[in-house]
Amino acid sequence: MINEIEVIKTKNSKINEVDFSNLKFGSVFSDHMLECDFKDGKWQAPKVVPYAPISLDPAAKIFHYGQSVFEGMKAYKDADGNVLLFRPIDNVKRLNISSKRLAIPEIPENYFMDGLKTLLEVDEAWIPTQDGSSLYIRPFVFASGAGFHASPANEYKFIIATAPSGAYFSGEVRVLIEEKYSRSANGGVGYAKAGGNYAGQFYPTQLAIEKGYQQVIWTDDNTHEYIEEAGAMNIFVRINDTLITGPTSDRILDGITRKSIIELAESENINVEVRPLKVAEVVEAAKNGSLKEMFGAGTAAVISPISGFGYKGDDFELPKLEDTYASFLKKRITDIQTNKVEDPFGWRLQVK
Repeated sequence: MINEIEVIKTKNSKINEVDFSNLKFGSVFSDHMLECDFKDGKWQAPKVVPYAPISLDPAAKIFHYGQSVFEGMKAYKDADGNVLLFRPIDNVKRLNISSKRLAIPEIPENYFMDGLKTLLEVDEAWIPTQDGSSLYIRPFVFASGAGFHASPANEYKFIIATAPSGAYFSGEVRVLIEEKYSRSANGGVGYAKAGGNYAGQFYPTQLAIEKGYQQVIWTDDNTHEYIEEAGAMNIFVRINDTLITGPTSDRILDGITRKSIIELAESENINVEVRPLKVAEVVEAAKNGSLKEMFGAGTAAVISPISGFGYKGDDFELPKLEDTYASFLKKRITDIQTNKVEDPFGWRLQVK
């Protein structure tokens, strides 16, 4: 434990200006944030401060060489007002895996967890209680040290900011299977939550939006024959009664929601296959009627059903099923997250 985390409270809370019954995702921000600086070769003591703009030197290396990684988490309140997190240690570990790949100093686990718990205690009133809502948590690290030399920075800043949020996506989405652009490559940083990974997705996604789709299904960088991710999420495909998702690799993020879905589905005796999945297999399944579901999986949306997809100029619709794996698994996960059911996996952590 850190002996004590300094807390500097805001003098002007914004909470009374917020309509908690009508929250968009990630557009309203809580009163405080956690801030921690790396300098003189070590991480300094974290502190909770009022949410405010950051002042940086124009030569800060984040602007020039993109040393930036982040995580996505949520905090919930159950019916008794307990504050809950979902698999937070996995987020700490993945943030450090990402940091290591981008030559960013790793955050001590207790700095992250003690700092986050303190922040949630200070801003507990910002955690919404409406169904489908949560306090979205964004931990991130970036290079604050200045210099034009192409090398790692000597100073970094770690921040945790939070945003009371409603649903990330509403309804089903239509996707376009990508044939030209790639999200990541072998030996690259696709497995890390690096900011640049997402910047590189925006242009191909915009092209898909102009064609009437909401997201892109990413394929492998070499042949574009294998399905890898759905937009900024992992992807699952149900053929007959088997749930299929690609294996993690240099190119595919080791999603925490992805891991949870696999473990939960297996515990419910749903057949799960983690293997390379060819686009041709999905197209053939759509044509012969064995393709039952496709959905994205990630922290923000939990599970986002896909209603149809486009490929090589053709569009394919997925069947409208009454009982889907997507709805069943999403309910099971969110019920665990919000303490509505027992947690046999030990995923839920009570903060207060």
